[in-house]
Amino acid sequence: MATILQIETATPVCSVALAINGETIALKEQAAQNIHASSLTLFIEEVMQTAGLKYKDLDAIAVSKGPGSYTGLRIGVSTAKGLCFALDKPFIAIPTLKMMANGFLLQHPNYGGLICPMIDARRMEVFTAVYTNKLQEIEAVNAKIVDEKSFILELNQHYVTFIGDGAEKCIPVLDHQNAHFSNLNFNSAANMSSLAKEAFDNQNFEDVAYFEPFYLKDFVFTTPKSKTN
Repeated sequence: MATILQIETATPVCSVALAINGETIALKEQAAQNIHASSLTLFIEEVMQTAGLKYKDLDAIAVSKGPGSYTGLRIGVSTAKGLCFALDKPFIAIPTLKMMANGFLLQHPNYGGLICPMIDARRMEVFTAVYTNKLQEIEAVNAKIVDEKSFILELNQHYVTFIGDGAEKCIPVLDHQNAHFSNLNFNSAANMSSLAKEAFDNQNFEDVAYFEPFYLKDFVFTTPKSKTN
């Protein structure tokens, strides 16, 4: 039996779930800007209390590894690492976009098209990938500037559903009869449960000391205009 604490902080959603054998038994999440630092440990404690479990009962800690928000990912990964060190538990990292696609398939088990999760980057750029309905990756994770030619090969051959906070801004650009959009939130730690269980069963663990989030792009520091004069 695998009891896994799961953390998702790659987007404005701060989400914590507890799963036993791939089934979510407790979940606490909230979508808001800049709440991860103040809320994550509180959410973890609430989920543990809801499940009636002690930290020693955990078998592993899983975290959404990115891509996504630089600050959010650092908070989630550092918290997960701290728990793994303190509890001497295995550390599991789940690709954020794959977690999102898995969440969509959990809600649409008979879906026959492709899934394209998108995380908002800046302007018309998104972090994205393309998955089949079996979660096979047919376009690798990348940072893409979306225009009217994006995904044209996939759209000409398949029904494609675009999900995530980056998909909404692409609606006017991806004007194709096979392009469909979902405005539901799939950045939930609950969508990690089956993936984390599979990783645990295969002993697909990360090195806690050396693991880094998958930022995809370097963090860019900006200077306020008032200080450039």
